[in-house]
Amino acid sequence: MTSSFYDENAEIYASRNRKLPTARLDVFLSALPSGAAILELGCGGGQDSAYMLSKGFDVTPTDGSAELAKQAENLIGRPVQVMRFEELQSENEFDGIWAEASLLHVPRADLPGVLACIRRALKDGGALHASFKAGTAEGHDGFGRYYNYLSAAWLSELLTAGGWRHITIGETDGSGYDNKPTRWLHLQAQK
Repeated sequence: MTSSFYDENAEIYASRNRKLPTARLDVFLSALPSGAAILELGCGGGQDSAYMLSKGFDVTPTDGSAELAKQAENLIGRPVQVMRFEELQSENEFDGIWAEASLLHVPRADLPGVLACIRRALKDGGALHASFKAGTAEGHDGFGRYYNYLSAAWLSELLTAGGWRHITIGETDGSGYDNKPTRWLHLQAQK
């Protein structure tokens, strides 16, 4: 199961040599007001939250893995809420939501509901950033982690149906924790 992978490998995963997605972070942050309230969904080891905090933003980091949350707390020196995406109850609270390589673990059938929770948590005009592994069929990687493997067209239709505005989806080649070549979708959308 995906969550047990992160609980069992939290220290290794959090301390891996990961290149910070600085360019994507800077684009996301530049669209927000100074000191904006940001929710990070799936903060992992906390590196992205640490970067946003260093830029003066009010960041609320969350992760579904209690063990990864502890690793992030060690890095950023503040509490990390242990929360699954579908447990998000906030309403009109955040200027931005950052979900780098986290929503890709949500089963396709559950994604509309999770995106509705995210949209509700954003203030009007609030920004969402999310990234997904591109593909055509749901599946698991060599570590047993579930991925929804979406196409840009499928994701765009889902967001449009959910009432999102100003949807842009870029595609890049890269890799993931497994070091296998990966096509990535990078989504920006507005409430």
